Amino acid sequence: MMGFKRVIVSIIFIPLFYIIVKYLSPAAFFILIAAGIAIGQYEFYRLFYKSRMTSSIAIGLLCGLILAGTFYRFNNHITPAIAVSIILFLILVAHLFTVTRIESALTDITVTFFGVFYVGWLMGHIILLRGMEEGQNLIFFLFLVTWAGDAGAYYAGTFLGKHKLSRVISPKKTYEGAVGCLALSILMAFAAKYWFFSSITDSNALFLGISFGIISQLGDFSESLLKRSAGVKDSSLLIPAHGGMLDRVDSLLFTAPLLYYYMDLIKG
Repeated sequence: MMGFKRVIVSIIFIPLFYIIVKYLSPAAFFILIAAGIAIGQYEFYRLFYKSRMTSSIAIGLLCGLILAGTFYRFNNHITPAIAVSIILFLILVAHLFTVTRIESALTDITVTFFGVFYVGWLMGHIILLRGMEEGQNLIFFLFLVTWAGDAGAYYAGTFLGKHKLSRVISPKKTYEGAVGCLALSILMAFAAKYWFFSSITDSNALFLGISFGIISQLGDFSESLLKRSAGVKDSSLLIPAHGGMLDRVDSLLFTAPLLYYYMDLIKG
């Protein structure tokens, strides 16, 4: 039943996704991603709250939005490393004026910054990709290949999975699911290349397909580790049958930076 609901939600969302990427202006697309960052960060801080680790949610959300705005406004004039360094400085300064319990100050600063980095900085690369040459095609490629890998992992694991990949972090993950993720990532990389992104070579598509198939699973495992430590199944109930924002973008958090830096490298 859950698998059927996932299919229905996906069928509804795919044409909506196409309209968003194809017809939304860069500014509107930025606002949408910034909203996703804010929701994802809030879910992240709630996970740590359930783990009895405190953070300054307001400071984290504000810094995440500032970081997203920096990526959008100064796309070609500031590096992601400089941007995240500025955000770290802002978080430290903000805590100097807002700290209420000195014994938890280090935890507050660490968790607050990690939320900005894990969600805001990583997801912010979607904004950077949209601002590149052929930005729309890059977004299509990013989402389609990542989602295909997620689908391959889910259905191969559900129907064929027998050998556990990690009983500690994510007991339901299997080697069969991992192979399914890799296979569909490669297939979709070639399909997306011919549909949207013919300017890259077949060898580029193969490399990205393999890389996405591997690194997207690392993103999935990273979020599973956070959820297991908090003792929850989903980051929230935002999307029916799919969980929260983090549950939907966990793989994208890793594949978006990969695609951005790879394209930046080959474009010179």
